[in-house]
Amino acid sequence: MPPDRLPADLTFSWRYTLPPRSSVPQLYHDTAFCLDMPDVLATGYLVGMMELACIHGLMPYLDWPREQSVGVHVSFSHIAASCAGMTLQIEGRLLQVEGRRLRFALSARDDLELVSEGVHERMLIYPDKFNARLAQKQQRWQGESR
Repeated sequence: MPPDRLPADLTFSWRYTLPPRSSVPQLYHDTAFCLDMPDVLATGYLVGMMELACIHGLMPYLDWPREQSVGVHVSFSHIAASCAGMTLQIEGRLLQVEGRRLRFALSARDDLELVSEGVHERMLIYPDKFNARLAQKQQRWQGESR
């Protein structure tokens, strides 16, 4: 695993233009009461964008795709509404490395204002090993659900 390959002062920036599917009614189109909600960026989609910014920032230091990371903790505010067509500018900074666990500080701005800030933790993984454990869990679940 590459924690020793990560610079202590790692910072990154990532831009993403919000598609229509990022809004609450679009993301949760199969939940009737969400169809009446405002057509704004869904917090769930925002969390995904913050995670992708971290992945994008880490990729130059990983043996991608043999080494990857998965999110294990999120703690973000969502303090301003954004709409489809706006661009999120996400800034990140690596705060801490503990073994394979990485902790990041993140902030996101849309074209007009601060939208979110907080911390996110990711775990470095080898997808082959990760997927093998997931397959075992799926088999166990399928055996128990019969």
